[in-house]
Amino acid sequence: MPVKKQPLRKCTGCGESKPKRELVRVVKSPEGELSIDLTGKKNGRGAYICPDAECLKKARKAKRLERSFEMQVPDEIYERLEKELCANAEQV
Repeated sequence: MPVKKQPLRKCTGCGESKPKRELVRVVKSPEGELSIDLTGKKNGRGAYICPDAECLKKARKAKRLERSFEMQVPDEIYERLEKELCANAEQV
């Protein structure tokens, strides 16, 4: 049987391509609302970040999420991402 290909996505923090399931997705809905998508299935424009605090810091410092979504990203989204990353790190 042929092996199923894993979709790869690039982390906005470190720039590495990794399997989609290993990354955390941030979504801008068609209404312009930003949210964190742990399922990877929400409708809208997505940007991916490694579940690593260093990648989040790099993305925030270089304003890469702002560039991806072409809008200002509120601090509460970054804070929520930090909490999610801490929760994921404890589970592993």
